[in-house]
Amino acid sequence: MKHLIILILSLVIGITELNAQTKSVQKSLVLTEGTPESVGMSTERLARIDSLCVKAIAEDKIPGAVALVVRNGNIVYYKAFGMADNQTGRALKRDDIFRIASQSKAITATAVMMLWEEGKFNLDDPISKYIPEFKNPKVVSNFNSRDTSYTTVAAKSEITIRQLLDHSSGLGYGVIGDDVRCSMIYQKAGIIDAFSSENRSIEENVKKLAVQPLLHHPGEKFTYSEGLDVLGYFVEIMSGMPFDVFLRTCLFEPLGMNDTWFYLPEDKAHRLVPVQKSDKGKWIRYPITFYDPDYPIKGAKRYLAGGAGLSSTAKDYAVFLQMYLNGGELNGIRFLSRTTIQSILAFQVGNLWGNENDLFYSLAFSVVTQSGQDKGGQGSAGTFGWGGYFNTSYFADPKEKIIGILLKQTQDTFIDDTEGKFHILVGQAIDD
Repeated sequence: MKHLIILILSLVIGITELNAQTKSVQKSLVLTEGTPESVGMSTERLARIDSLCVKAIAEDKIPGAVALVVRNGNIVYYKAFGMADNQTGRALKRDDIFRIASQSKAITATAVMMLWEEGKFNLDDPISKYIPEFKNPKVVSNFNSRDTSYTTVAAKSEITIRQLLDHSSGLGYGVIGDDVRCSMIYQKAGIIDAFSSENRSIEENVKKLAVQPLLHHPGEKFTYSEGLDVLGYFVEIMSGMPFDVFLRTCLFEPLGMNDTWFYLPEDKAHRLVPVQKSDKGKWIRYPITFYDPDYPIKGAKRYLAGGAGLSSTAKDYAVFLQMYLNGGELNGIRFLSRTTIQSILAFQVGNLWGNENDLFYSLAFSVVTQSGQDKGGQGSAGTFGWGGYFNTSYFADPKEKIIGILLKQTQDTFIDDTEGKFHILVGQAIDD
């Protein structure tokens, strides 16, 4: 009911002014299941994915997984293996719902770029132009870990929208980050990272975050951060709609992504896969730590983490990636221009990321270089992908028109090598 009320209010207030998606002269088909041979892939070779997953489960590397492969808009492999919940004996189903965590970032970036296409802002605008709390940022110069005190200097420049997209803003993550300074400062300030069941809005969290010191001057380093949470609030400001309503109205419903939510409706909650960890040879549910693993179905259901808050299915996420492979269009609806897709996938952060020989970071994804292609196992040059905190991963290869998605829900697993091997096995199944 809450979602319905918000949606109706948004429609009344201003949806007529929102043109985030339009009709297209192109009309690709929605994803349908087909035979591998019809799109130049081998059924026999794809079956090697079966062996990979079955073996990984038998060796207790994972409790279960859903694997999906698409080529030329056809689903040619879509299977579930193992258990969704070992404690209850619930088998995993291929349409089960997973916390996709940082796979949310590409969706938030897409929302930002949809609004950018309307001419509402420039990517190199300072974010303080729209969220004044970010004005006159400071950078940590000295930090005392004993009492969390620090000194600062004035930042050389303001944070831009582009820098929030490409993780060069100087913001960081708190508990889930790897910078002790950031972790201690953010925790002391009460900053939420993600996965929250607390009763707090993204506006409240972002405004708290805005007055914290940066880890470095904007544009000088790559630091994985809460920048996409900031941009979730930015989408609210620019669209005049709650962030979840914007995504539902302008992206998820038009794409048919009916199983992608920040907080799951009651009729979908039973399909959520528990997060599990290995304990003395048994898979058990992951306990409450700095977050409650049941956040998508419990708590205040209020914090809309653009960087890590969504849950989804393999097929829903494949639909989202297929829109990218189609150059921004799906089923006769244009979400982004082909030229905007080119910019999103382009080289953005220079030598800041540190992996530029094989991969570079764009505005939303890591992207494979020619060197990465030549080394093998990562797809063609231009293949883009990312993953999530609970061991979900995906890639999309524009040259081969292939999508690969592997979803798991685990923590504290150190011998799981299925992600890299899955990518290899998808590539070796090409038979044309």
